[in-house]
Amino acid sequence: MNTGYSIIPTALPAWLTDTLFTHQQLMEASKFKNAGVGRGKQYLKNEFVRTDAISWITGETKAGKAWLSWVADLQVYLNRRLFLGLFSFESHFAHYSPGDYYKRHYDAFKGESNRVLSLIVYFNSNWLASDGGELVLYQDQYDQTGIKVVPLMGTIVAFLSEEFPHEVLAANRDRYSIAGWFRLNTSMTDRVDPPR
Repeated sequence: MNTGYSIIPTALPAWLTDTLFTHQQLMEASKFKNAGVGRGKQYLKNEFVRTDAISWITGETKAGKAWLSWVADLQVYLNRRLFLGLFSFESHFAHYSPGDYYKRHYDAFKGESNRVLSLIVYFNSNWLASDGGELVLYQDQYDQTGIKVVPLMGTIVAFLSEEFPHEVLAANRDRYSIAGWFRLNTSMTDRVDPPR
């Protein structure tokens, strides 16, 4: 990952891909909420920016536990190999209905967040170019072309949260994924981060 990002098709173990895909398909619609931007008091629903629906993964289900256990092993591996100091992880299921999108954005702004590494996995079979919904990962704020990632089943995308603006193009069919972020510990005596 010396480029600051990694895109690996079918990298998520098949058993975990199947477990998470099945779980997401069986989730009740009421478990999903319209996504917003910001955190805490700055949280805002803004359909100009994004229109997807999300459900945070807490580890209360068998699938959630399996996912968080796999991610914990990945965190140990990344800390040992890349010395990133990753401290915690948060993630959610994401569902993009036909027409949904997420405009160009950063997952973290330099010096303002403790999100260090973004992680996305996909759960979509037989995805065609006409289905849209690609992740576009831009090299920097000036890049207008980007790298398009087809959201195919089991593909894992990881990138440095502060370095890569990205967007999700409008999907033409239901699109399923998990988005997550490894975080640093920036807690202080008068402030717990991330806030609960």
